[in-house]
Amino acid sequence: MTDMPILERRRIEALVLKHVYETAKAKYGEDEAKALIGEAVSASAIEHGKGFAEALGHAPSLKDFADIMPLWQKEDALRIEPVRSDEEHLDFNVVRCRYSEMYKEMGLGDIGHLLSCNRDGDFCIGYNPNMKLTRTQTIMKGASHCDFRYRMEPESEQS
Repeated sequence: MTDMPILERRRIEALVLKHVYETAKAKYGEDEAKALIGEAVSASAIEHGKGFAEALGHAPSLKDFADIMPLWQKEDALRIEPVRSDEEHLDFNVVRCRYSEMYKEMGLGDIGHLLSCNRDGDFCIGYNPNMKLTRTQTIMKGASHCDFRYRMEPESEQS
């Protein structure tokens, strides 16, 4: 991929998407602008996941995912407390999120979940469709921590 820290990549993307969002909001309204940003960022996250999977050369496991997680943590972007890790589970809490802090500082707190949080589950679609994320709360939405719970579903459980 690239040596650029993901936090920095997200900051650059947000600088552009902020203007796209404001333009779309003025032209189509807030709901349509948020939908547009959400769809674009979702497509980007899926493509990002596919790129990581292709580089790996095999169907990624949760261990493979755990091995690349430091890319999102680079420059203290995320502080993580591990909860559980095995072949079928990867559970952790994010107790500090500089992505959230950055979006709020940029005046993008109201769409920060679209720019960052929603990417997490969409990344799985491209990376390994058997990998599922459950998260009930985020720092971006005001919680004390984000509760990431990844599972690897058997092929037969896919819809």
